[in-house]
Amino acid sequence: MDTLTRMRAFIDVVEAEGFSAAARKIGRSKALLSKYVRELEDELGALLLNRTTRQFSLTEAGHTYYRRASEIIREVDSLADAVRESSGDVKGRIKLSAPRTFADAPIGQSLIDFAKAHPDIVLEIQLDDRFVDLVEEGFDLAIRISRLENSSLIARRLAPFTVRICASPELIEKHGRPTRPQDLAGMPCIIDTNGRWLSNWPFLGDGGETVSVSVAGQMEVNSPLATRAAALSGLGYAILPDFIAAPDIEAGRLVPVLDDRILSGGGIFAVYPHRRYLPAKVRVFVDYLVQWFKPK
Repeated sequence: MDTLTRMRAFIDVVEAEGFSAAARKIGRSKALLSKYVRELEDELGALLLNRTTRQFSLTEAGHTYYRRASEIIREVDSLADAVRESSGDVKGRIKLSAPRTFADAPIGQSLIDFAKAHPDIVLEIQLDDRFVDLVEEGFDLAIRISRLENSSLIARRLAPFTVRICASPELIEKHGRPTRPQDLAGMPCIIDTNGRWLSNWPFLGDGGETVSVSVAGQMEVNSPLATRAAALSGLGYAILPDFIAAPDIEAGRLVPVLDDRILSGGGIFAVYPHRRYLPAKVRVFVDYLVQWFKPK
């Protein structure tokens, strides 16, 4: 049995957080995975996993080995992808991290369309609104909706992104329409605790500088979709991603305010680690998304 097979078994067990879960995921027996990991430990002369009937954890050596082994396996797979690509044969599994907001919105259809167009590629999507560590957690790439910070990642911009401040016509009639960002401090607002700003909303100030306005209201919720529903019900002003708010704004169910005070520069990005060989399957996926998001 070769080292790469044992290495893959170990990685599968770690990422599934247990032998039974890994066996179910990859279709191999728990006993076989246990055998491979035990042989790997014997080969290395080090314990990689702490095993008890109720707990599963990595040893210090296991953490180190998992991180480096994941990088090696990705490089091996990327090299194989590059060879397959030269023969026109692109297949494999893509492990993708994406925000729930992306998948739940109409633009999430892009992932479904890709899967339909490429039946030989398995798209393993993990929805998480935090910024995952791509290398440490073994992701091929991530979709991020934000202003892109400086990082060691490669990023391709898929589409522009902005937010809208909006409320129902009934709420505006009752509480008034803000003419300056500071007016929102005295009006009911809905706080999306999943957003990066929480109750301190950023705007362009009177002189073009960035200002923060502290807002409050009756409802705080960690979901832009729930925030949208609350805004439609007249509970307050809300910050919503433009791709979520647009249909309601066009239909007149929500009214945008302070558009000239919204900070610019955001985008929807596909990000992936620097690698010697970018897997062909990842390149095909990102190229597909770039084309999908182009204005029709």
